Amino acid sequence: MACSSIAMDGRALPISLYSPPKRQRPPDTSGSRNSGSNLNFKLHFRVRVQFLSGSSVHVLLNGSRGRNQFWKVRSDVKSEPYEISKSAPESFKFKEKLGVDVVSKDDDGDEFVVNAVPWWEEFPKRWTIVILCFSAFLLCNMDRVNMSIAILPMSSEYHWNSTTVGLIQSSFFWGYLLTQIAGGIWADTVGGKRVLAFGVIWWSVATILTPVAAKLGLPFLLIVRAFMGIGEGVAMPAMNNLLSKWVPVAERSRSLALVYSGMYLGSVTGLAFSPFLIHSYGWPSVFFSFGSLGTVWTALWLNKAYSSPLEDPELRPEEKKLIFHNRVIEEPVKTIPWRAILSKPPVWALITCHFCHNWGTFILLTWMPTYYNQVLGFNLTESGLFCVLPWLTMAFSANLGGWIADTLVSKGMSVTTVRKVMQSIGFLGPAFFLSQLSHVNSPAMAVLCMACSQGSDAFSQSGLYSNHQDIAPRYSGVLLGLSNTAGVLAGVFGTAATGYILQHGSWDDVFEVAIGLYLVGTVIWNLFSTGEKIID
Repeated sequence: MACSSIAMDGRALPISLYSPPKRQRPPDTSGSRNSGSNLNFKLHFRVRVQFLSGSSVHVLLNGSRGRNQFWKVRSDVKSEPYEISKSAPESFKFKEKLGVDVVSKDDDGDEFVVNAVPWWEEFPKRWTIVILCFSAFLLCNMDRVNMSIAILPMSSEYHWNSTTVGLIQSSFFWGYLLTQIAGGIWADTVGGKRVLAFGVIWWSVATILTPVAAKLGLPFLLIVRAFMGIGEGVAMPAMNNLLSKWVPVAERSRSLALVYSGMYLGSVTGLAFSPFLIHSYGWPSVFFSFGSLGTVWTALWLNKAYSSPLEDPELRPEEKKLIFHNRVIEEPVKTIPWRAILSKPPVWALITCHFCHNWGTFILLTWMPTYYNQVLGFNLTESGLFCVLPWLTMAFSANLGGWIADTLVSKGMSVTTVRKVMQSIGFLGPAFFLSQLSHVNSPAMAVLCMACSQGSDAFSQSGLYSNHQDIAPRYSGVLLGLSNTAGVLAGVFGTAATGYILQHGSWDDVFEVAIGLYLVGTVIWNLFSTGEKIID
């Protein structure tokens, strides 16, 4: 290493790093009463240690008369890599760059920070994972809802009736159903990072191929839509597995609410932009443009994400301590305790309520533009724009519900009580507002009822959607795969049944079925659900 020097009052004092330091006379302080006597002073400093060339350290000197003087130490460091022996004490094995912020004051008493760590390095890594999952779910619903808008010009071009439209809309759920449990097992055994990356690439390719399949014929379109469902089917179990490892309990509801609000905002984006793309470039442009965005996300994900905090070499020690606070480091899952999982009443309550919830949610997701067009008389553009409002309401209320739930838990309310309250709102709110649709006389009131129904529905993110990690954190991916399989069945049967009901009945009949299932779910949830861990 090279020698360093200290600049004091214009004089350079050499310091050798290999020889004992020489005693130097302190700098002369003008105006001192005892200029010829020994000076008593205190030297206070904070040091930021960095393994960098040309680093600098600020030292604060308190003089005898209270005046602050600053010495500035500069050094050029030349070093060669050296591997520390495994026998060295743990305190000498540095895995992370060490450092503290240097805080000092100027002559006016104002504090300043020297060599502060950039904010992007201090941003919690767990929330980077959450935001990337949020963006994946945004793309997920963009690619899913574009069909609900494009189906209108497509059915006109290919002369499809309501039953055929219902069949096409439900074909997505055929593939979606196949990969729920498989995706959960895969995520719990190999890690959520790979599984989610696979899902995004798969469904993006299927989205791009949709116009080609439609031109080839109805069977090809049904197959491609089912293939798209295969990709999106693994996304939710993989995300649940990732967050169960990265997010502490006190932040669980907020993180899940943010991720699921990505789905709602994805619906907003898809429904808002699809009409403009269709009018400007034709309906195939929707599938080409939305599907291509998956490649950008995949590049970021593979570069930034890890399946577990234990795998991330750049995770700061304080954040790792926060994540694993009061929690035993979990061994990788090798076998799934199916008997233990399927023998618990709270698990079946979760599965049943997921079915009841998704029946109403998927009906609104796939049929809302048609309802606006046929019942309220909106054209294609207006249908897409008015469909945005309920999803915006869901994005807002999901994050509000997550904040409320985490606040209640942090204040001492039991997790069980919080989950029951939140899910009761998520069931009873939509049931009430859907029951009012048959009594409203204006399109504005109908849109408002839809928005309020979806807004209260979003409280489910802090209810049943957070419950998988509560009752079985190690197997949260598998458990979500189980319950979401029931939810997908609701999508398959509900979406197809809606087309049949509309051909032989009315929209009031469609809403009455959804209301009945919401009420059944409320009773089952409050009788059998729990927020305590029941499976180790």
